[in-house]
Amino acid sequence: MTVDRDTAWALLTEHTQNESLLKHALAVEAAMRHYAGIFGEDAEQWGAVGLIHDFDYERWSTAPDHPNRGMEILRERGWPEDLIRVVGSHADYTGIPRDSLMAKSLYAVDELSGFLTAVAYVRPSRKIADVEVSSVRKKMKDKAFARAVSRDDIVKGAEDLGVPLDAHIANCIAALTSAAELLGI
Repeated sequence: MTVDRDTAWALLTEHTQNESLLKHALAVEAAMRHYAGIFGEDAEQWGAVGLIHDFDYERWSTAPDHPNRGMEILRERGWPEDLIRVVGSHADYTGIPRDSLMAKSLYAVDELSGFLTAVAYVRPSRKIADVEVSSVRKKMKDKAFARAVSRDDIVKGAEDLGVPLDAHIANCIAALTSAAELLGI
């Protein structure tokens, strides 16, 4: 099977109608493509994984159904097992090790992409391009802000990826800025 953006988008939109979830998938796609460029990897494949990592979430939002149900669907559709494992590894409770650069990147950008979107929404301009690393770090200390986002996962993701947290935040801001029009931020 060919893993490309069109295939991933078709799968995502078949299972996801919620606009917030679609925008989250697009944000993670942008961040994954950005990191693929940094690491000299296949941006098409990395982007596709970013798009589909939560494709099953609208229907199965609780553990262990998400992402295990999605992994079953990916297998049925002939997706490569290494990419299925990457999708599964973004949830700690699956026990699937993040033993590839792609898996570590997905984990690192997932929570941070959502958090950056929330930070952009509270800016007067509502633009990701106006978000600064220092603002993100300040918002991370505010436990009431975007309380569903795990700060520990953001920090752990950067550490596991081997990128200093401030650089990781800056990388993800740049990635989301490149997709700002699509994301509406």
